[in-house]
Amino acid sequence: MLRIRLTISILAALGALAVAGCGGGGGGSSSSGSDLADLASPGSLVFVEGKLKPSGELKANADAIANRLAGESLGELVISELEASAQGEGESFDFATEVKPWLGEEGALAFESVEGSELSEPLIAVQTTNPEATQAFVEKRTKEASKPSRDVSYEGVDFKVGGSEDNAVGVIGDALVLAGSEKEFKAAVDASGGDSLGGEDRFRNAIAAASNGSLADVYIDLGGILEQSKGEVDPQASAVLQASGIDPGEATAVASVIPHSEQVEVELSSDLGGEQAPGGDASELLGSLPASSFAAFSFAEFNQQVEEAIDNLDEEGVSPDLEPGELKGSLKQAGVDLDKIAASLEDGAVFVDGSDRASLGGALVVTSKSGEAADAVASLGRLLRAAKVPGITAVSGKASGFSIRNGELGDKSLVVVGKGKRVAIGYGLAQAVAGLNAGSGATLSSTPGYKAAVTALGKTPISGYVDGPAALHLAEALVPRSKKEFWQAVPYLKKITYIGIGSGTNGELATAKLIAGVGK
Repeated sequence: MLRIRLTISILAALGALAVAGCGGGGGGSSSSGSDLADLASPGSLVFVEGKLKPSGELKANADAIANRLAGESLGELVISELEASAQGEGESFDFATEVKPWLGEEGALAFESVEGSELSEPLIAVQTTNPEATQAFVEKRTKEASKPSRDVSYEGVDFKVGGSEDNAVGVIGDALVLAGSEKEFKAAVDASGGDSLGGEDRFRNAIAAASNGSLADVYIDLGGILEQSKGEVDPQASAVLQASGIDPGEATAVASVIPHSEQVEVELSSDLGGEQAPGGDASELLGSLPASSFAAFSFAEFNQQVEEAIDNLDEEGVSPDLEPGELKGSLKQAGVDLDKIAASLEDGAVFVDGSDRASLGGALVVTSKSGEAADAVASLGRLLRAAKVPGITAVSGKASGFSIRNGELGDKSLVVVGKGKRVAIGYGLAQAVAGLNAGSGATLSSTPGYKAAVTALGKTPISGYVDGPAALHLAEALVPRSKKEFWQAVPYLKKITYIGIGSGTNGELATAKLIAGVGK
């Protein structure tokens, strides 16, 4: 959503280099502790930093991925986009002569706040090896632009303000800085000489977990985003974090992007705000799901999440029939002990299949230590039918339970069934039964894409999988042509063969790894 045009649109486009790299010499290790964070205002919610001059294996891998996706090296791709953007704005631009001589090793984007449901305009900073040459570049670009800029001086720093968006650009220390306004540029000057994001322990502790050898690192203040969003972010996002053992008010995260010759890896670590990181390994259940699944995710120690959800629901009550504190007691009197059922659960997994809107379906599958959960499903079904709840139908045979049908669910019923030590809640009877019988037929673990994802994740247990071609096929069937951004991305998305997700723990850090396979 970059609106920064500045009549020096070339300078704004350089922000792309901050997360892409443009080739050339240089190198280095992880960018944690970079001086560019010292230009970001304290409390900034998102900070992205990338290498502009990757070298060695990192450059080779980045170029290999870019060639698979776009047919040219990463540097060639970024530069051609920059020069094409300039031509589109009626400007001439030669990266090799105007930028490359002074371009430094690192670039960054800092997003200070949330505006509604979107991040604010970013502050863009690019390291320079020659501040004088960079200043000359700024002077040349602003002078040649069709919209004038005015000279401003603040705390000994001279910069330009103007253009169609009244943006600001100048050199602060050893960095070219672009800001959305004069006020934001002055804030960067203040940060460079005083309090900044780079000086905050919260940021420094989080970014220290960034992976070595990354092309780009992304710091996210999860608590700050949820606080500033003031309800604009779906409340379920906060609930998901809490269910994972994360205190949303304190949590931060760092994602590191690491290219390989045939995959792109994203390593994520999140500070849980003092909470214990979730553990367990539900990869066996995940691999047993139907081979037809185009997406599947598993949850180890699912009982803890269910217990917390039940407690929260009991505390809030179920309007209009149950007051706070009545849910558990009412069901227990009817023979359904929610606490006992939740304690008997083990792992959970969800899968989705289908190739179009009509065939789309899926199910949540939960394993248990005993048959209590399956018996409870049958009891709950009888209770709902006795209460004459509309849309409830009994399900019997090899599995027992009930189905729910109403207009809001679409053409299929929500089916809840149990058998032995498994319970399945499916959108569609076929999906629910397939969930109960997972492992008895063709499974995900037997498919080539799933095997490749497991291999790529190495020692990290797999907890999520997406079949790239199948997922894209469904998306193409569902997304209207009016969504131009999606359809422009389709040629690149077609190269994604699989996405594998793994998770683990490291002390109070929750860790995750996402690997996307990239085909030719």
